[in-house]
Amino acid sequence: MPLIQLVYASRPFGFDEATLSAILMDARRANARDDITGALIARHDLYLQLLEGPRDKVAAAYQRIRRDDRHVEVTRLVERPVEARMFPGWAMRDDPAQSWVWSIEAVNDGAIERADATEVLGFFRRIADQGVVPPRRV
Repeated sequence: MPLIQLVYASRPFGFDEATLSAILMDARRANARDDITGALIARHDLYLQLLEGPRDKVAAAYQRIRRDDRHVEVTRLVERPVEARMFPGWAMRDDPAQSWVWSIEAVNDGAIERADATEVLGFFRRIADQGVVPPRRV
């Protein structure tokens, strides 16, 4: 079955550790069920998430995210077919948005709107290349 990768950005509504934990728990459960893998970069001003898996399942997950009131200004940045997953084994990897991701000022100045696929996918490639062993899938 063909795979796609979809990357979106959104702004958190009511961001705190409990909200992030709930999002990750929901994502890991649904993604494991739907054969979706990926990663979430999260901080108080930005969610940047890569989803990968079967086209119909990724599209359904993205629509759920768009309806989720914990996200505002949901913007699709990349959607492309892929031969292999960047995050195999990860129902949803999380990352605390290291300093190599856009600064808060850059986000406020429109970095999301100006981003190209190479830049956005580069953030996730860097996470994938860290070589951390994934947790067991839920």
